[in-house]
Amino acid sequence: MATASHYDLLVLGGGSGGLAMARRAAGHGARCALIEADKLGGTCVHRGCIPKKLFWYAAQIAHALDMAPDYAFALDLPSRPFDWPRFKVARDAYLKRLNQLYETGLEDSHVTLIRGHGRFVDEHTLEVEGRRYQADHIVIATGSRPVVPTLPGARYGITSDGFFGLFTQPRRAAIVGSGYIATEHAALLHALGSEVTLLIRREWFLNAFDEMIRNALMEEMERQGIQIMSNVMVAGIARDAEGQLEITTTSGQRIAGFDCLLWAVGRAPNTDHLELAAAGVHRDRDGFVPTDDFQNTNVPGIYAVGDVTGRAALTPVAIAAGRRLADRLFGGEAGSHLDYGLIPTVIFAHPPAASAGLTEDAARSRHGSAVKIYQTRFVPLQQAFAQVKSRCTMKLVTVGTEERVVGCHIVGPGADEMLQGFVVAMGMGACKRDFDRTLAIHPTAAEELVLMR
Repeated sequence: MATASHYDLLVLGGGSGGLAMARRAAGHGARCALIEADKLGGTCVHRGCIPKKLFWYAAQIAHALDMAPDYAFALDLPSRPFDWPRFKVARDAYLKRLNQLYETGLEDSHVTLIRGHGRFVDEHTLEVEGRRYQADHIVIATGSRPVVPTLPGARYGITSDGFFGLFTQPRRAAIVGSGYIATEHAALLHALGSEVTLLIRREWFLNAFDEMIRNALMEEMERQGIQIMSNVMVAGIARDAEGQLEITTTSGQRIAGFDCLLWAVGRAPNTDHLELAAAGVHRDRDGFVPTDDFQNTNVPGIYAVGDVTGRAALTPVAIAAGRRLADRLFGGEAGSHLDYGLIPTVIFAHPPAASAGLTEDAARSRHGSAVKIYQTRFVPLQQAFAQVKSRCTMKLVTVGTEERVVGCHIVGPGADEMLQGFVVAMGMGACKRDFDRTLAIHPTAAEELVLMR
């Protein structure tokens, strides 16, 4: 075999974390190569954040059309006149342009793009399509994929990957899952005119989020007409003579008449074919690659970032972790690493829900009686003329005599945009008194976060 090409850094995976890591390292002067067999951008660009958010904007317009008559617009339109095929064509064209921009970005940064699937030969060597490459540092950034349960007839369902490939809009959809992917897809499909049934294993969805968010969002989604079936375990799927899907539960209940079933029951890491054992890299029982606070695996010189680590599967987390790792390895910043303690996140439902910091339960478990809660619930001005009014709900979680704000949770219009600035304040150690003496912007929903008493 020919002598292996040598680099300062090899990155396995061309998703958000891998791209950020490679480009930042190259900016520091490192000789870098990135290995990817699929389109650049990973799940976020092609099967996640970006196409989902475009759908969310479309659903938001649908809600605005519903409200238009309340604001004295005389619209003679059929209910939710959404052209799904036309939208898909426009969305796919936009994503194609993004993919081309990523390739150009790698070229401009002088990062070598190696096409193919990589696997470890040893702790410093990767093999891609029969050719070998070596590096002093190797980063695993191969991401994750949706899980399909091992149930009879599970193949009749699709995952979020398949959802973004649909050419026609489902008429009646069943979604199985209780996380943010299930919640977001249920909300957008319903807003665009589909009948939606959400099946969840427990009493509530979004169990990792604050109770206020779970309660407020579930109440609003049910008010809109989304059917939420709690404490349901799916036993199997069957297709009838007309092609419709029937769900059987473990209690023997049969729920029929669906033309689409979406599995949103978790994600698994893409580590199966990396031959990690050849390099001695440890995986946990679920296949994720554990890392320390500095993204180090158990093998010196091998690191992991993003979803493959099983920690906070969010695009900004992968990007930040990759860039900080590059700064540490090649930028002379020995202490550079991502602090996972304050990660803002948004559930792009309708309305959106935004969360950062500790939930009330987590805060009480950690700080006990030192916790004080501030909470408000109100009808935002946007809903002034609505026949059926939705509400905005907010909660601040504070700790100690100084009432340092350690949690911020919002459900309502604009929650996705208003949280960012408050996270900056929380990261700087803001206390409730800092919120109190901040002038409110009136009339807005966000002003309630500085007016709560």
